[in-house]
Order: sequence, then structure tokens, then C-alpha cells
Amino acid sequence: MKKNLLSLAIHGAVVCLSSAAFAQSVSEAEFIATLEEIVVTGTANGGEMRKLDASFAITNVSGEDITKFSPKSTADLLKSIPGVWAESSGGVAGANVFVRGFPSGGDAPFYTLELEGAPIFPPATLSFLENTSLFRVDETIERVEGLRGGPQSVQDNGQPGLTTNFLLKKGSEETEGLLKYSTSDYDLQRFDGMVSGELGDGFYYMMGGYISTSTGIRDAGYSSEEGNQFTININKDFDQGSLSFYHRATDDHGTWYLPSALNVDSIDNAYTQHGTLNRQRVIQYGPNNEERSVDLADGRGWDGSVTGAVFELEISDNWSLSNSLNFTSGDADTLGFVPNGGAVNVAALLADASVDSGAVITGLLTGAVTGAAISGDAYIQQFGTWEVLKQIESFTNNMALEGSFDSFDIVLGYYAASTSTDEQWSLGNHEYFVVGSGGELVNGIACNEPGIDSCGWNYDIDAVGDAKDNAFYSVLTYRVSGDVSIDFGVRSENHEVQYTVDEGRDGIITKSVDYDESETSYTAGANWAIGENQGVFARVSQGFKFPYFDDFRDNYGAFEGGDDLVKEVTQFELGYKASYDNLSAYLTFFGNEVKGDSFVARPGAPAENFTNEAYGVEIDVRWMHESGLSMVVNGTIQETEITESPTDNGNESQRQPGFQLRIAPSYDFQLANNMEGTVYGSVSIVDDRYANNANSVVLPSYEKFDLGVILNASENVALQLVLDNLTDEEGLTEGDPRNAAAPNGRYILPKNVKLSVAYAF
Repeated sequence: MKKNLLSLAIHGAVVCLSSAAFAQSVSEAEFIATLEEIVVTGTANGGEMRKLDASFAITNVSGEDITKFSPKSTADLLKSIPGVWAESSGGVAGANVFVRGFPSGGDAPFYTLELEGAPIFPPATLSFLENTSLFRVDETIERVEGLRGGPQSVQDNGQPGLTTNFLLKKGSEETEGLLKYSTSDYDLQRFDGMVSGELGDGFYYMMGGYISTSTGIRDAGYSSEEGNQFTININKDFDQGSLSFYHRATDDHGTWYLPSALNVDSIDNAYTQHGTLNRQRVIQYGPNNEERSVDLADGRGWDGSVTGAVFELEISDNWSLSNSLNFTSGDADTLGFVPNGGAVNVAALLADASVDSGAVITGLLTGAVTGAAISGDAYIQQFGTWEVLKQIESFTNNMALEGSFDSFDIVLGYYAASTSTDEQWSLGNHEYFVVGSGGELVNGIACNEPGIDSCGWNYDIDAVGDAKDNAFYSVLTYRVSGDVSIDFGVRSENHEVQYTVDEGRDGIITKSVDYDESETSYTAGANWAIGENQGVFARVSQGFKFPYFDDFRDNYGAFEGGDDLVKEVTQFELGYKASYDNLSAYLTFFGNEVKGDSFVARPGAPAENFTNEAYGVEIDVRWMHESGLSMVVNGTIQETEITESPTDNGNESQRQPGFQLRIAPSYDFQLANNMEGTVYGSVSIVDDRYANNANSVVLPSYEKFDLGVILNASENVALQLVLDNLTDEEGLTEGDPRNAAAPNGRYILPKNVKLSVAYAF
């Protein structure tokens, strides 16, 4: 029945789907100009501020926006924020997030994810772990605020790049709830639920979550994506303040999608090497080649919890105190099928062994599972079964005392954080497989024989580490007049790391770190409200990114002391904002310089140290018409340059498009019996990029089209149909980051369709 319904929907029999329970139609009278919205991220103590009064660039993504976007992962949702380039093609976890001009070779080194104003994990990135891997979007989220640069270099965890703050729904006097079922053309089965209400006078609750399973957008032939999540948020209002508590438990994982062989005609954006013929693998690790069986269905994900509390107290007419804390604990494991080098044609290999010197032929090439002979037309390629077991824990606490007076506000804050990791890696385990969906192991190649360590390199570690941060900060805001304000902020932070590594997993510590450094950050900004509808702001800041565990392991002994591992970030912003009855616009000109950044092609490889400069403009525009037509446009235009490097001076920063634009039109309509609906779409245009800092590999530009329809079938029932990548565009997000010369690349996700039915009460 599910397949039949989807087929009808795709062919047009179901023309109007999605809902009031999902997103209400918006009339001109209901339109809220974005500059009149209230923001809490970037404010000195997490207090509320009109967007019009903010002296920094921030974007609100509402719950309705999230529903329309229908993100496949948390990183996918970040594409709705200007200044952000998110590579969400890796699946439900393991994304790469780039911030306007900040250099990166992958993961998300300049990105912090906050929940209710508190960082869920202080390091932006550890190897095989970035913040979005620890978070899943569901119906418990009210909205997201995305702050680029701004004053965050002196607040919270001192993130100079991108901070997204996810805010949970809260209860009220009315009991409300939502039940939603979603399915797709890739066998998705997902149930969401949320309910909120009042427990007592001024005492409210919200709880919800989901359970989900699918074979994956790239069909693995088995349940490669499985997950569940539960969240509770409790709030209590007092005469002089409030207290809230939240807990979110998540167990969610999916296939880690990796670069595909671009030199094989049969490979497209729907391809995954995973399948039933290779699902069970054996990995080897340690000096004695100990073996352990693994199931590739475990994939990459998060099994843990995030718990926090927020306390606010009015001490007097002029003084208030706020405190937010967060505790995160769990396992963020990775199990992937990673290509090592390019795919090789079998006939070419048999004719000339030098085509791939690693593939030493010992007999007839056959499939290890089926026993079938492998034809000369087939391709084979090395794939490594990489396992990273990572147990993490962190605690953060941010306390702020605010004084508010006639012409100025002052905030005195103290931020403390502790982070620990306990991890075991087994990278390598390379063997030759037939290239193709579910391609099997190849018999007849020497290094594939039982008892052989690996066809390629191996890198095993057992490592433990602890880090502590203590920061004092102060922010002063002075109101020069009713229209002009200026602010100054300074932060002094101490960062300690103790870290030991057993490379080879033989019980011998090969690297030991005891690090203790302090740095001072600052920011200064000004805001000028030009009447009720316009404003300008300017800001300059200098922040830092302290080294964590992987920085020391990858750069061990390469630099004197730890000072050289601190990344220094200097940036400026000049913004214009306007808000009228049916139009709002936010334009931000930016420039930044990042000194001391490093790039490592793969764990265990030597690091390259360089400096990057960038400048450009962000565009964030919303327009609507009384006819029901509306439009959202966001984009980024930027120039990047590597100014100091051993070999790449003058080149562009890798994997960052010089131009990206997202145009999202929407039209609200009414049908008979007072039914309302919305049809909407988007086109994303991405400029070409370089896959590496050497600028030797170009990733072509592409355009991606999406379409959605929403129908409020009744006051309580809503339906939504989403067609993602409508034209099945085969855009590339990266080449092969471990081997730039290999003809491999990672495609954006293929065309897919999702149908949801919701009941609101």
C-alpha cells in the first residue's frame, strides 16, 4: 500500500500534500518581519534582543522553515543559513561544515552546536566526530538561531566561526501535541510524537521524540539507518526568575557514505559499496593482528545523552544572574567502508600488472561469496574497514552576572568546561572488492588471502585524553543615544590538555602531551538604528581556536611548544538590515584571517601549516506578497586565498565555493471546504571549488532543485510531500581527501521522495 501511494503521489494523482500542523499559511497581516524577531544567541547573557538591535549577523530558522526544508540530517539544515557551506552527503552523521572563508579540510573545526544556549560538546571537531553527529532534528525543536562571527569569540566556548543554537519547544497552559508518520521511496518508516502542557501553576512540560528505520537513501539492501530519540523539557516560572531542565537521549546511526569511483560508468549518485555480500567484515589490529568481526550496518552515529539546565534570577531592579550548564556523555562510533586509491579495470590489470602494483594476481579472479568468475569488464578497488570506537564526555557551565542601567549594560561572566575522550582506532584493513553496490571480496589476489595483514597501510591507536577550559569574560554595552549603541568585550581563557597515545595498540605510549596555555580575545561592535525600519552595524574581533587531542597527535614534535598550534582568527563585519511590511533584508560584508591552521590528509600523515584570508558578502532576504506568494533568498559570495603555506601560496582554500545561492519561492492557496495549502520549492546553485589546497582537482558547479506541497486536509490533519533533488543532479561535494590523485568523489544525495501524515491536537 505504501509503495502504491508513493507511486500515485510521484505521478501526480496526489497533487497537494502537506499541512497546517506542519506549517500555517501566512497572510500579509500575519507576516512578522525578520528584524522584529527576538534572538537570544550572541547576547551577552542569553537575554532576549530584537534582531534589529543586534550588532552581528544572525539568522532565525523557524519550525515552519525546518518542516519545509525537511532535512535529511542536522548538517543538511545548516544549508538554510547564509555564510555556511555544509557537505551533508556523508549520511546522518559525519558531515563537513565550512564557515564563510574559514579554512578546513573536513569535519567542522569552526562550528559549535548549542542546545538551549549551551555547547553540547566543547571541541568543534575531533577526528571522526563533529557537533552535528551528536544531534538529531525532530518535532521537539522550536527554532534554530545561526550566528556567524559576531561577539561569540568572547562568550560561551569562544567560537569565532559559526554557532547554531537549537531551542526546544516549551509547554503552556494548553495541552498540545503532534503525531506524525513518514515514509519514502527508500523504505523509510518513521514515527514522531510530541506533547506539551501544564503540570501546575507556572510549571510546564514538553516531551517527544521519534523511532525510525530505513535501508538508506543509497540502498544497502538491509536496514542501514536506524534510530530513536526521546527529549523532555521542563520549565518553572518564579516571581523573580525561571528554571528549566532538559534531557535528550539518542541512539541513531546510519551508513557513512564515502567517495565513489568516478572512472566507472555504472557508478552514479545512488551507489553505495555496502551490501549483503560484504556487510560482515573482520578487522585486524595490534602487533599480533588480533581479529574481531564487525557489522557494517552499525555505521556512524551517536548513542548517548545530552542533559542541561538553565537558571535565571532577578537579583534587584538593576542586576540579574543567569547560569546554563550542559552534560554530554556517550559513544560516537564510526564503522566505514573507505576507498583506498582508484578503481582498476580487471582486463587492464590482467594485461599489465603495473596498472595497480598492489593487486598481485595469484589465480582466477572470483567472488569470495558467490564463487562467480569476475569478468574483464568489471572494476576492482581497495576498500578498508575502518573502525573508530570513541567514548566521550563533557561538562560545560556558563554563569553571567548582568547589570542594566540607564545608558549602559555590563556583563561579567565565567565559563568552565571539561572534556574527555577514550578511543580505539583500527584504520586500514584494506582488501580488494568488486566495484558496485554490495560488491563482494575478490579471490585470486595475494593480499586478500587469509592471514595477510592488509593490502594497504594500517594505523591503529589506543588513546585517552582530558581537557579543561576556564574563561572569564566581560561585555560592556553603551547606549550613545536611542538609535546608537556600542559594545566592547574581552575574554581571558586558560586551556589545559593531558593526552596520551599508544600507536600500534601494543601497550607502549608513543606520544604524551601536557599542555597549558592562555589567550585573550576581544570584540568591539556598533549598531545604528536608522529609523524604525533600517539599521547598520560594524564589528571587529579577534578570537582563537585552541588545540585539542588530534592537533597534538597529528602535529606531534612538528612545532615548538603548543603556541604554534593555536589558530588565531581576526575578522571584521559590516552589515545593513532593513524591514518593511513585506520585505526584510540582511546584507553582511565580512573579512577574516586565520593563522596557524593545519591540514592532515589522513590520520597518521604529516600536517601542513598555513594562513588563510577571505572576504565576501552574505545575503539574507525574505519577501512576500498579499497574493500568497513569498520568496526567501540567501547566499554567499567570497574570495579566499592561502597567504602562507609551504607549497600553496596564492591558491584558493579547498572545498569552498566562491558563490552559492539558495532561492526558495512559496505560494499559499485555498481549496474548497476552507482547506489551505502551500506549494514551495528551492533551487540551490553552487559554484565550482577545488578539492585540495594544491588546487589541482576541480569540483564542478551544480544546481539542485527541490519541490514540496503542503495540504491542511482538516483542522487537525496535515499531509506533506517532499521531492528532493528533483532532477537527480550528480553534484560533487568533495574529491578523495585521503588521495587527491585518485579518481574518486562524493556525490550529493540522489533524487528521493518523502511523504508525511500528521495529526495535531
